[in-house]
Amino acid sequence: MTVLHVDANSAYLSWTAVSLLEQGYEQDIRLIPAAIAGDPKSRHGIILAKSMEAKRYQIRTGESLFTAFHKYPKLRVFPPDYDLYLACSEAMYRILLEYSPIVQRFSIDECFLELGKEGQHEIAIETAYAMKERIRQTLGFTVNIGVGTNKLLAKMAGELEKPDQVHTLLTHRELEEKLWPLPVEELFMVGSASARKLKKIHISTIGDLARSDPALLRSILKSHGQLIWEYANGIDYDSVVPNSQILQKGLSNSMTLPCDIKDRQEITPYILALTDRVCGRLRRHRCKASLFGISIRTGGFVRYSHQLQLSFFLDDTTNIYKYFCRLFNECWKGEPVRQIGVSLSAFTGSDQYQLSFYDLRRIEEEEALNQTVDRIRERFGQTAIFRGTFVNTDMKPLEGGVNDGNYMMMGGYRL
Repeated sequence: MTVLHVDANSAYLSWTAVSLLEQGYEQDIRLIPAAIAGDPKSRHGIILAKSMEAKRYQIRTGESLFTAFHKYPKLRVFPPDYDLYLACSEAMYRILLEYSPIVQRFSIDECFLELGKEGQHEIAIETAYAMKERIRQTLGFTVNIGVGTNKLLAKMAGELEKPDQVHTLLTHRELEEKLWPLPVEELFMVGSASARKLKKIHISTIGDLARSDPALLRSILKSHGQLIWEYANGIDYDSVVPNSQILQKGLSNSMTLPCDIKDRQEITPYILALTDRVCGRLRRHRCKASLFGISIRTGGFVRYSHQLQLSFFLDDTTNIYKYFCRLFNECWKGEPVRQIGVSLSAFTGSDQYQLSFYDLRRIEEEEALNQTVDRIRERFGQTAIFRGTFVNTDMKPLEGGVNDGNYMMMGGYRL
């Protein structure tokens, strides 16, 4: 088979740029030193995406806004708009489905698709160029497309040079010429810790790793050593599985707080905002969850997490929020909190109930309320309705902020 990996270039920044241009913004922020990050006014948060011009100033994805401004004080920073990003991701996914019914979303900005039979490489390459141009003309942003004989090689090919490129890793000769000279840490699944261990035994490039003794690698890195040896040699047995056949393994959401927070009462509204969004996504998937998790990163950049497995399934925002608060109370050690995240997993269909825990009338009332809120947000935007908790606060519980007009109370929400 031939596999294509399609990856939107600087997705968050590109999608924001397209949206701004459609609204009449004077500049294409892809052409200036610009970034997408937390709160531009307070200068808190991390860099989620940056332009090529920002990269020239050594600004990196994942670093703090504070550090980025020290590198280039005139950096233009724009807040993320996750609803926009989901819409752009869906539009790209729909185009890819026109080229193949076998499309697998790997993340919000990248997909794999299986195209044709093994040996039809020329057709696959022509299709990749046509697909890249179609996305650029139709959606206004560029993508990199990697073409390989499996998912690993397609992904690695797409990373060779950016932006707006098509690259191939279809033969062993291409593997030796294009992939093997690269530093070992550029291989998929080789992190910084693994790279340090490999360099201690004089494995510096992907080619060094490919030519190494897998028994030696297993002795140092256990089963992971075998895996990365296979990857270095272009071996990958993972197939492209259409998303319609994949049971969603988990949903999560996290945010960097505007400042380090020590007060429990100040943290809980952020937990509620995260719960509100992740539960809306859960209901869109028509699922209920039974495994809840919370993660905390402290002001000292120490990260820890805590989970709770229930014997029943929930999709209701209010009740799931109570469990997230319980998890937070159980694991928080009182340190200043810099970042917090919530996750849901262990799913079942949305029509299953635990009647010993809720009475049927209560379930129907809660579901009716949740469905009404979801419909309002789908039609009028994520900030059209929000919980009364966030009234008269500076906090933005959902991306895009809150409305300042007249409010109408509805089941704990304001409209």
